[in-house]
Amino acid sequence: MASNIRVLIVDDNPMILALLKQAVSSFATVKTIANAAEALMNVVESPPDLLVSDYSLPELNGKQLIEKIHGRRQTAKLPAILIATRSEITEQLRSMQDQVEDIIEKPFFTKEIARRIKRVVDKISLEKMAREAPGDSVVRGNLQQMNTMDLFQSLELGHKTCRLTLTNAGQRCDLFFSDGQINHALSGSLRGDDAVFKILTWTEGLFEIDFSGSSAEQSTTRSTQALLMEGLRLLDESNRDAEENVLDA
Repeated sequence: MASNIRVLIVDDNPMILALLKQAVSSFATVKTIANAAEALMNVVESPPDLLVSDYSLPELNGKQLIEKIHGRRQTAKLPAILIATRSEITEQLRSMQDQVEDIIEKPFFTKEIARRIKRVVDKISLEKMAREAPGDSVVRGNLQQMNTMDLFQSLELGHKTCRLTLTNAGQRCDLFFSDGQINHALSGSLRGDDAVFKILTWTEGLFEIDFSGSSAEQSTTRSTQALLMEGLRLLDESNRDAEENVLDA
């Protein structure tokens, strides 16, 4: 689904550009540019869905680039991610926290930066789908396009209030979000945390997001991130037990 999201990556280091392009191309359409001036012209002519920029650029640094882009009415809300060293983040970028989607510290592991960029890309993709949805404010898709973890993180990152319905092989789960946090979940006889843990194993099926849906009921006991972490821990534990049973057989 997210492959329809266009990401512009700006860095004057060709090795970093190639590394980031390879990492991001698996889930988005990527364009790379080596200097801020050219990037600014590109954004003016054809705004991407997301800008990823290094801070330490010659002539115009990443902070100044984003400020100029956000200073234009047409691109004032363009999502951006900054990449910077720890000292740059501490000394130069304190004021940027509310202006960007994320600030990623260098040096970084490719897998980690790809995960963090994908999280923002999924959020943008979901918001794009919501804007393009019919008048009933319902977004539909399948779990091969966006899995349950990506859906949860996108709704959390976007602080969405909605009803997320998942269906798989005749089973159904309704999850209600309030400001990005799952407050209620129901799947058959399961409620709350247990219903959430159950559907984290679903890799196939359909999803439906109703942005007009909500519930005042509170059946979950953890934040969205805590539910994901605990669900993954339980899944890993279950997989280890299954492997041990095979070895003992």
